[in-house]
Amino acid sequence: MNIPISQLIHQPEGKQLEFKRDLSSPQPIMKTLTAFANTAGGRLIIGVADDGQVLGVEHPLDDEERLCSMIADSIAPHLAPHLVPNIELVTVENKTLLVIEVFLSGSRPHWLKSLGQELGCFVRLGSSNRQADRELIAELRRSVEGVSFDETPMPELSTDDLDLVAAQQAFGENRRLDEQSLLTLKLFSLHQGKLVPTKGAILLFGKQRTLHFSDAWIQCGRFFGTQKIDIFDHIDITHPLPNAVDEVMLFLKKHAFRGADLSEVRRKDVWSIPLSILREVVINALVHSDYSQRGAPIRVTFLDDRIEVESMGILLPGLTIEEMKQGTSRIRNHVIARVFRELHLIEQWGTGVRRIFTEASELSLPEPKIEEIGMRVRFTIYLAETIKINQEVKTETEQVTEQVTEQVARFLDCLKDKQLGTKESMQCLQLKHRPTFIYSYLQPAIEQGLVEMTQPDSPRSPTQKYRLTKNGYVFMRVDV
Repeated sequence: MNIPISQLIHQPEGKQLEFKRDLSSPQPIMKTLTAFANTAGGRLIIGVADDGQVLGVEHPLDDEERLCSMIADSIAPHLAPHLVPNIELVTVENKTLLVIEVFLSGSRPHWLKSLGQELGCFVRLGSSNRQADRELIAELRRSVEGVSFDETPMPELSTDDLDLVAAQQAFGENRRLDEQSLLTLKLFSLHQGKLVPTKGAILLFGKQRTLHFSDAWIQCGRFFGTQKIDIFDHIDITHPLPNAVDEVMLFLKKHAFRGADLSEVRRKDVWSIPLSILREVVINALVHSDYSQRGAPIRVTFLDDRIEVESMGILLPGLTIEEMKQGTSRIRNHVIARVFRELHLIEQWGTGVRRIFTEASELSLPEPKIEEIGMRVRFTIYLAETIKINQEVKTETEQVTEQVTEQVARFLDCLKDKQLGTKESMQCLQLKHRPTFIYSYLQPAIEQGLVEMTQPDSPRSPTQKYRLTKNGYVFMRVDV
């Protein structure tokens, strides 16, 4: 906020900046100051029109005194003494302006006394003020207390509600999930002497996750054209959050083909979408989504010219989009972030978003966009070239991919780098039940001509392995 006022008035209104002509409408002004205090601080400039025209104030000293009284009488709780808005008189173009600088408050949430806490609490969303609902008010309070939503225990549940088998499979042999490890990871918590799962544990590995968190799943869609009107394909992903990353990537890969023939498939640069960037964006959404909110799941939208990933909730208090782009990171979900870090889905704290922008620049892609839209954060990755869906002519790859089930796609992903036997395949797929592997994964893949045996004449051989066929390579886009 160190930009001179003479330059600031020529910038558009945004999360930390708003203009008002005068003090004739006190309530909108108080809403803005409250929203600034609750969200990320900001400057309100009195005496400037919305278009940046400098009007000035006629009685600056009187208006300054009136403004101080309004702040003291209208906002609850009172802003802490060291965070009282800084009001200055500034001359620009020979006219006097009132500049009110509000800082992020450590006593949030604040609200307008006239409306009460439930209706009078506001946050800043873009260039507008948005009324905070009960869940968001609770999130503002937690952000001050230093307790994340996913660390909260769920005393109504027991340890039996956690799928410990899935959790152990996710960690593999790197870490044994005994009781102490589960407590250290905050998947379990001691509540009144009883061991119970945390919200983070249920979000990650809950047996009935969507029963407790109805929007904790991912909706993927591929649309025709550049508008979200006509949908071509979609999938709902309800896997445990760590597994959901690969499921989303499989969906994106499925629709990343450009109808290339097999000779093109063997090239390493055949992918028409930036996979590493998109993977980082998906992980960011899963880790930083506000799961206390209700209304819609995480959404991944594939359009001809871009891919959008939307997650629930607005940015954490004190964090702005510009700070995110510069590498500033504040963790919303401590349990989920810790588990993702342990599983090596996150490499280093705070580097993900900066790496996304750096890699996009290195690939000569248009700069990604981050937006706060309707209490959600949208991350848009633009493609180097448009990828159009031909509604009449189906290419060889489209004919292959439209037959592939989610299970078969996961099996193909395991075989993309090497041949595997039954036991190795089941380990890769995190399966314990052999018939499930045979009938849901192996048999359909072989029947569709995507996988073949290395010893077709000895199907029951103990040294039998499986590998991708030509069509399997077409689907996976890897070197033969």
